[in-house]
Amino acid sequence: MAHEHGSVARREPGLSVGEIARAHGERVRQEHALSPEQHQVLRAIERCRTAALGGHLHKCPGCDYEQPRYNSCRNRHCPGCQSLSQLRWLEARRERILDVGYFHVVFTIPEPLRALFARERRAMYGLLMEAARRSLLTMAADPKRLGALPAITLVLHTWTRELLYHPHVHAVVSAGGYDLAGHRWVSVRRNGRYLFPVRALAKLVRGVVREAVLSALDVGTLVMPPHEVEPVRRALFETRWHVYAKAPFAGAQQVFAYLGRYTHRVGISNARLIRYDGEAVTFATKDGKSCTLHAVDFLARLLRHTLPRGFHKIRHAGLVSTSHVRSLTLARAQAALGNTTASARVVEPGERASPRTWVELMLALNGRDPLQCPRCGTPLLVLPLPTEAGPQRLDSS
Repeated sequence: MAHEHGSVARREPGLSVGEIARAHGERVRQEHALSPEQHQVLRAIERCRTAALGGHLHKCPGCDYEQPRYNSCRNRHCPGCQSLSQLRWLEARRERILDVGYFHVVFTIPEPLRALFARERRAMYGLLMEAARRSLLTMAADPKRLGALPAITLVLHTWTRELLYHPHVHAVVSAGGYDLAGHRWVSVRRNGRYLFPVRALAKLVRGVVREAVLSALDVGTLVMPPHEVEPVRRALFETRWHVYAKAPFAGAQQVFAYLGRYTHRVGISNARLIRYDGEAVTFATKDGKSCTLHAVDFLARLLRHTLPRGFHKIRHAGLVSTSHVRSLTLARAQAALGNTTASARVVEPGERASPRTWVELMLALNGRDPLQCPRCGTPLLVLPLPTEAGPQRLDSS
């Protein structure tokens, strides 16, 4: 059951994917062949912010306010667990964002390749990210295009707003780069308004993917069903691939806000849930529209976007790669730009940076102190709550 709606109704308060998972998780397990990673993600979402994971009681000594606060699962696929992770990630990388314009580039794949990507997720996801990285660096190294080393951050997404399967890579690319030989900053053409020709980028990406797939087929590490061979061949040799480059961001603050939205996004957020009647789930898509699915189908679609264990969906290249940060190339680029306040250094193993505490992060996120009574402002007492089930390790992969 799937229905498209023309306009979004008013959202029912308090809806969460966790509530839906707790009601229909067992049926999803019975009706769908889940991978071990998908089983783990579903279990984590079911238990997230429930007594199963334990928690604390926030109790005010100044009035009668008390509120249980249950622990989160911290799984990177959980819609309710990304806010703090996102803030911590951004805190660690604030100094590495150059105060220049940035372009948003999106790399997509032809539809005939999606079955191959779905079956060989780890290899094909990694290949697409590597193809995007290599094409951008190749184009940037060309003196006719830029002749310099840009800063690149890549993020893999696999969904559409309807939770359909659509692997693609978002790249945030600086509108210029550092000339390693001339020790100067080189801006892109047309006063920073033009990056690279997208058709040329698309051909480079297709070439990298084609070479890797054909090589894997030759050595036998990749096997395809007979009915896929011809559509994949056409997609690799004949089909025009698409790369989209959007207008550049104005500067570091816009890029910082954008990365905050995209890096830790999962298939759907609780805020997009509109209605749940115990069976059907309605959620917002785009352009004021919504989609309604049976809860089991909704959860199955969401779980389809589970990443392979340990897969890094956020990667850095060029000036912000670890090697160039460690060698101080990024610091020299900042100096060339006159941005000498940021150190752009790597925190070495065993060394602890000074990130904000979780209380400070929650204050930044919600605008209030989580350890202060919302009624009278008195500092709250934090008392441990028992865990309903024995403690179990929940992998955050």
